[in-house]
Amino acid sequence: MHGLGNDYIVIDNRNNIINEENTSKLARKLCERRFSIGADGLILVFNSIKADIKMRIFNLDGSEAEMCGNGIRCFSKYCYENNIIRKKELTIETLAGLKKTRLTIKDQTVIQVDVDMGVPIFEKHKIPMQGRGKCINEDLIIDGTTFQITCLSVGNPHCVIFVDNVDEYPVHLFGPKIENHPIFPNRINVVFAEVVKKDLLKVRVWERGCGETLACGTGACAAVIAGNIIGKTKNKVKVCLHGGELEIKYNEIVFMKGPVEKVFEGRLF
Repeated sequence: MHGLGNDYIVIDNRNNIINEENTSKLARKLCERRFSIGADGLILVFNSIKADIKMRIFNLDGSEAEMCGNGIRCFSKYCYENNIIRKKELTIETLAGLKKTRLTIKDQTVIQVDVDMGVPIFEKHKIPMQGRGKCINEDLIIDGTTFQITCLSVGNPHCVIFVDNVDEYPVHLFGPKIENHPIFPNRINVVFAEVVKKDLLKVRVWERGCGETLACGTGACAAVIAGNIIGKTKNKVKVCLHGGELEIKYNEIVFMKGPVEKVFEGRLF
C-alpha cells in the first residue's frame, strides 16, 4: 500500500505469527528493494486493549518508528477493507499514543483518510534533542554550513529547515548528517521546505532509517507547524511532495488529509 508513493507492506499479525524477536529482521528482509518485495517500511496489525486496533511500524533498516502519517492512512484502509474494523472513524494505538482517523469511502473502497495528529511537542527533552527549552530558528553548524532549524515532534521527531529552492537542494548530502547528529539521541527526520506561498509549501524529507522518500505525512505536518510558528505559513496549507499533495491544518491540533492506495497483495511462505 502507499500514501503518495510512501509505500508499506501491511501484515495482519493479530495471531502473533511474527514473533517479537523476528520483527526487525523481517522488516529489513522484506523491505529490501529489488531483492525482495521492497518498501519504505513494514506495518503490523495487532489487537489493542485501549483502542479499536494497534499499529506497529518498522523502517526499512529494522528500527521501529513511533508514528507515520502516510503509514497510518494505509493501516486504516487495510483494517477497513479486510473487515478487521468496519468503522468510518478509528482510534488506533501507536507508540506515539492514540490517534484518530476518519475514512472517506466510495463503493466499499477507502479512497482518502483524515488523521487527527494531536498536539505537537516542542520541548527539546521530549522530542528528544539535547538542551532545554524549545528549538525555534536555532543555528546548527555542520561542516561549516549553518542551518536554521526548528525542531518538534508530531508523534515522531522532526528537524525543519526552510530553503530557497528545495528541488535543487542537496538533501542526500545534508540529510544523513543532520539525522545522525549527536544533538539528536534517537536520530531525527529532516524536513527541507520551500515556501511558495503562505498556503503552499514544497517539501522533501530525509526520513530516519529510510533515507529520502517520495512523501512523509508527519514531515509535511512538521513543516506547516514550524512555518506557522515563525510566520512563514498560514494555518491551512497545501503541501506538495514528490509523491503528491497533502492538506494540513494547524490550530493547536494538527489535521492531515490525503489519499491512500492498495497496490497489490500476496502471501509469504
